[in-house]
Amino acid sequence: MELNELFYQHYWWFLISLLGSLLVFLLFVQGGQSLLSTMGKTEIEKSMMINSLGRKWEFTFTTLVVFGGAFFASFPLFYSTSFGGAYWLWMAILFSFIIQAVSYEYRSKSGNFLGKKTYDTFLLINGTVGPVLLGIAVGTFFTGADFVVNKGNLTTASAPVISSWTNHWHGLEAIFDVRNLLLGFTVFFLARVQGALYFMNNIKNDRLFEKSRKQVLTNGILFVLLFLSFVTATLLANGYEIDPSGTIFERPYKYFYNFVEMPWVAALFLIGVALVLYALIRSVFARHFTRGIWFSGIGTVLVVLSLFFIAGYNQTAYYPSAVDMQSSLTIYNSSSSLFTLQTMSIVSLFIPFVLAYIFYVWRAMDAKPITAQEMKSDEHKY
Repeated sequence: MELNELFYQHYWWFLISLLGSLLVFLLFVQGGQSLLSTMGKTEIEKSMMINSLGRKWEFTFTTLVVFGGAFFASFPLFYSTSFGGAYWLWMAILFSFIIQAVSYEYRSKSGNFLGKKTYDTFLLINGTVGPVLLGIAVGTFFTGADFVVNKGNLTTASAPVISSWTNHWHGLEAIFDVRNLLLGFTVFFLARVQGALYFMNNIKNDRLFEKSRKQVLTNGILFVLLFLSFVTATLLANGYEIDPSGTIFERPYKYFYNFVEMPWVAALFLIGVALVLYALIRSVFARHFTRGIWFSGIGTVLVVLSLFFIAGYNQTAYYPSAVDMQSSLTIYNSSSSLFTLQTMSIVSLFIPFVLAYIFYVWRAMDAKPITAQEMKSDEHKY
């Protein structure tokens, strides 16, 4: 295998990891939606919360789409295996995000025959189901799935299908795996924490600020307990590794040894954890601390990056097959051709400029905090 190809495979796994990390951070929108009925006791409070989130929901939706598109372009065998095999799981995720988009578009439109309560229910469904199922889907990077890969099928004219699913659940079976559920609810409570932190940063209202602090405390405790449980279970679990001949074998404590053998990843992980804990503690105990979302956001990106790294780097199978070990997917056996990876890498050079534009737009939209007075006078409301 050429050194060039190795570089581009690792480079594109880094981009996939970065997109996944940003997506988990941006799920604060979903977390905030799940808090609407808990915190928004008056129409003005609920309106402030929805308009705070409504200015950011497109970032999350777009990142999810780009995440899937990047997987399709760089690691097409994963795309065809997971998106094509576990389609009920991915369809449920996609549906929850579609009803979110519809809700923000039509909730306050004149002639809305469904009523605001219906769209608020849609936002609650997306805020709950979206993060949990996304966490479960990412959990399969560690726990595996029931699929078989046979590249020889490409020459079969009647059924040129490389990957096949071995059960009739098509992804829904992942919901019954304890480790997947741990990660799913870890992501859910993290999203709720960050939603509350974002309200503290973005809304100028004393009542909502105090309510948000309480949500950071209660959801933060649950998040920490679930996160520690998931990390412990993962570090104690076996994983699949590929040897120089291309054979995949089972290695005890694989993900723990990935941290040991890639200390820079372990450092990213610990720094990220420290930043998230700092954001939680400071936001709960400081009277007027509003920047918790940024410490927590950066920490979340670093932690999720490190989890993606131990899932795909260091000769690790990032999508284990639970029924046929040799069918497990690695960044080496599931990537696009060298030419495709090189060509797409040229396009990826524009990513920093896109991120700079997003940062600029974000700051412009958040230049002034949302107030109750604005909700009474602003004609463009969600």
